[in-house]
Amino acid sequence: MRRINIAEPEFAYDDDDPAGFRAGTARVGPSLGAKQTGTSVYELAPGEAICPYHYEYAEEEWLLVLAGRPTVRDPERSHRLEPWDLVLFPTGPEGAHRVQNDTEEPARVLMYSTVTYPAATVYPDSDKIAVWTGNRDDDLITRRSSGVSYYEDEG
Repeated sequence: MRRINIAEPEFAYDDDDPAGFRAGTARVGPSLGAKQTGTSVYELAPGEAICPYHYEYAEEEWLLVLAGRPTVRDPERSHRLEPWDLVLFPTGPEGAHRVQNDTEEPARVLMYSTVTYPAATVYPDSDKIAVWTGNRDDDLITRRSSGVSYYEDEG
């Protein structure tokens, strides 16, 4: 049996993440050998968010607050969460969300989801769509306005 204690995980930070999106990440799913479920612990310093406001078409996501009082924006409004609150983000626009820390204390959340390829993620605030294939060379993030017709350039 593989086992990880997430009380004090080792967080990785991506130097390319801009201010406001510098969450620490401990991707525990791969460490346990997970193939169909993604599981990560995020540490949010004050003022930081996990990622931009978005929704998924292929993956249902869950969030469990481990510590602190993060804020979740959804299609209706923003909600302040408490430790041990559990939230489901369903697929599609009704599952749109952004997780951020608007307090002066650090916050930690555990997020897990199905892992499905191909997948599409929509970022309504910036009018982008991402297509995730499971092969980084074929992944694509583009603005919706750059779309072309189905038969364009087909002769």
